[in-house]
Amino acid sequence: MQKPPIPKSFWQYIKAMGPGIVVALAWLGTGDLVDSAIAGGSYGYSLMWAIVIALFVRFIFVSILAKYQLCNPNEESVMSGLKRLHAWLPYFIIIVALFFGHFYMSYMVKGIGETTTKLIGFGETWIWSLFWVIIASLLIFKGGYKRLEIIFFFFLIMLSVSLISVALWSGPDPESAIKGIILFDIPEDKGSYGSLLIITALIGTVGGSIANLFYPYFIQQKGWKGPKYRKVQLYDLAFGTMILVLINLSVWTIGAEVLHPRGIHIENLDDLASLLTITLGNLGGPIFYIGVFAALYTSIIGLTVGFGYLVLDATKVIASKNPIKSEKLDTSNSRVYQMVIVWCLFSPLIYVLPNMPSFIFLTILASAATVIVLPVLCGSLWYLTSSEKYIGSAFKNKWWENLILCGLFILAVWGAYQATIAISEIILK
Repeated sequence: MQKPPIPKSFWQYIKAMGPGIVVALAWLGTGDLVDSAIAGGSYGYSLMWAIVIALFVRFIFVSILAKYQLCNPNEESVMSGLKRLHAWLPYFIIIVALFFGHFYMSYMVKGIGETTTKLIGFGETWIWSLFWVIIASLLIFKGGYKRLEIIFFFFLIMLSVSLISVALWSGPDPESAIKGIILFDIPEDKGSYGSLLIITALIGTVGGSIANLFYPYFIQQKGWKGPKYRKVQLYDLAFGTMILVLINLSVWTIGAEVLHPRGIHIENLDDLASLLTITLGNLGGPIFYIGVFAALYTSIIGLTVGFGYLVLDATKVIASKNPIKSEKLDTSNSRVYQMVIVWCLFSPLIYVLPNMPSFIFLTILASAATVIVLPVLCGSLWYLTSSEKYIGSAFKNKWWENLILCGLFILAVWGAYQATIAISEIILK
């Protein structure tokens, strides 16, 4: 099979972009939107430093993941490397993937139905949720990475036009934003969600989670294999991260400029859209909902495909007695992949039934819960990429990379501790 050409010019690099955009929009979801809107609405610009740190954490973490995928001397996937560390790690990944495949979708499937109802103005939430789940299953049931890139480029345009334009319309304050990024302020708790819970949720949804493991599979399905693709991979991931920066800060700005001055604490995205309609005119709410829809649907599709790749590779690694080379996964006739697709898309439909937890509650809770598994993932990655035994002498971590990963591991342990406390408090209320 012919491998993709190595880009040599600026436009060739632009043309090669893809996996970074797919994984960025898969990560985005409403976790980012809700957390950023709540943080901006409750605390203005003062917690913006948390989103900067979280994005820095994610870029470094995923970049080193990709380095192992492309540069390890055994030419194996990250999953095979995890099995080298401990035979039970692939089993752990499967359990976590299936758990969060359901948990992430619990609020996204519910949210896509609510968003469509508000955007179009008619129909029941559960009917629209079911409709979009069926459409998603038809698009991704057989796999096909090229189709995924085309879909995500379309939604990227929709997102950019919607959320960035509403943020500019709201009238951002650049001076306050810069102060919020560099002062590292932790204000007193306001509204329904404390500042530490907001920070923890931001680290969970932006900084790191099991969804970070998707990127190596997207570059694998793209056909990038070997150290020669490392440069284009770094540019690709940086471009995807820049997209996350723009969209997250846009939603944060909307919260800071529209909600914070009025002392309003939102309980759901409908509250924010309604206020936008009042403050920005009749087009404010609908334009915002278009962006919310795009963020939700790319996450539903991207996360479902990512979990399918993850579980499929884990089962192959478990079943094989010998190390498996990193090759494109054949999903067209894979029962494992298709069963994961069905599980992720259809099991969360239970949350559209009456008297189930609210959209905002599910979003915050799931976001904070993701941090709990981060120490295992971060610690394993650190060990794999710092040891010459696993990644080879040419690409093992430099001292500064080990220092950064050490800091990330400490941050992960702290985040897991804070998330455990926050979730316990929510459950006991």
